Amino acid sequence: MFYLGPNSLASVVLHLKMFSMAMQRLSSYGKLVRPLFCFVLIANFMLAGSTAEGQEKKGDPEFLSVAFGAFDFNRQKDQGAEFRLEYRSDKKLLNLFKPFGAGAYSISGHGFLGGGLLLDLYFGRRYVVTPSLAPHLYFGGDSDLDLDFPLQFRSQLEVAYRLDNRERIGLALSHYSNASLGDDNPGTESIMLYYSLPLDLNLGR
Repeated sequence: MFYLGPNSLASVVLHLKMFSMAMQRLSSYGKLVRPLFCFVLIANFMLAGSTAEGQEKKGDPEFLSVAFGAFDFNRQKDQGAEFRLEYRSDKKLLNLFKPFGAGAYSISGHGFLGGGLLLDLYFGRRYVVTPSLAPHLYFGGDSDLDLDFPLQFRSQLEVAYRLDNRERIGLALSHYSNASLGDDNPGTESIMLYYSLPLDLNLGR
């Protein structure tokens, strides 16, 4: 588990230089690779600060998350309620990223099934900011809105509050995009209210 502390000026400058150089080299690889690469670099930059002393460092368990919200709330071409179910593992890749699986459906006729990686950033013991990125299989669509490719990439930022038993209540903003793999890339956004249930309630404190 990582807690964000104040970054030194030298560390910030160094990571900004690394980010700039990496983006210049990445320009020839196309739009498909950039979102994931940016996700890794931003995570590295945000975690460059020192670990806050006196914070609890015990990791969170795996979660079953359910969410309800508004699909296409921004562009408003094919609005509808969206429902989601996610499994979030407590295992870590590179001691940093956690895998998760997700399914979603909007009553306006859009469905998604996929999985990816998330990163939990802890601010004290109560607040968690979770960026995530996941490829999804897409089905549905109509004349009002068709995301134009069976593969969609969901990028998301969630801000959650942790209860004493480690349950979480969060608000998330997400974007679906086909990364220009289709003839058109309309994209869309969702705003979701999350409830995450820890699958090991014995970790409560």
